[in-house]
Amino acid sequence: MGVPIALTDVTRRFTTDSIQRVVAVDAVSLSIGSGEAVGIMGPSGSGKSTLLHLIGAMDRPDDGTIRVGEWDVIGLSRREQAAYRRSIGFVFQRFHLLPALNVLDNVAAPMLPYRTPYVKFARAKELLDSVGLGGKERRLPSRLSGGEQQRVAIARALINDPGLVLADEPTGNLDSATSAEIIQLLLELRDKRGMTVLVATHDPVVATRCDRIVRLEDGRVVEDYALPHGATADDLLNRITGLDPGGLG
Repeated sequence: MGVPIALTDVTRRFTTDSIQRVVAVDAVSLSIGSGEAVGIMGPSGSGKSTLLHLIGAMDRPDDGTIRVGEWDVIGLSRREQAAYRRSIGFVFQRFHLLPALNVLDNVAAPMLPYRTPYVKFARAKELLDSVGLGGKERRLPSRLSGGEQQRVAIARALINDPGLVLADEPTGNLDSATSAEIIQLLLELRDKRGMTVLVATHDPVVATRCDRIVRLEDGRVVEDYALPHGATADDLLNRITGLDPGGLG
């Protein structure tokens, strides 16, 4: 089942040189419901990826609190961080598949060092079937198209049966038709499994498939709204450019 997320006044600063401090995420407060699909939008440098990294405990904020389900993300020890990350599915723009391993091994790989209540390779095969790659388990990533590689990456993200999936520009390296297929697949899997899904994206077509959009600018939330049923990419573009010309970057 999906998990709720609560961020309160989360701030992350970076030092770019000995003088300048950049605020990547600036006092962000968000409440995301269990099973919700949220598109995180904004121009390059707006803080989208940093926000996902903070939620995923791949980085730590300077201020604020982050709760994901029962986890107090800020207060986790190193051991607890590792356990927490294993409860999340991560999908990235660059597929990060291991080139020497076949598709089945890539999907199972994150859980191979750990004891599980399920048979790892049987679970991996089931997931490959669920993303439309049944019969391609023994292929190397280099023998797959970009869209197929991202399907493998989605299957891998689900191997631990996560309550939360963080997808950082998951369609950024794909053409528009394949992008539509990938977001459709991700949201169908969300519906079947009840996962909470956060998608950082520049693509309004991808964003309009989500339940809600959070738009960032200079690390701050400038809009947070539920999408009306049947909203299109043009509707979203008109809204953004009407409020903030050039807001997509």
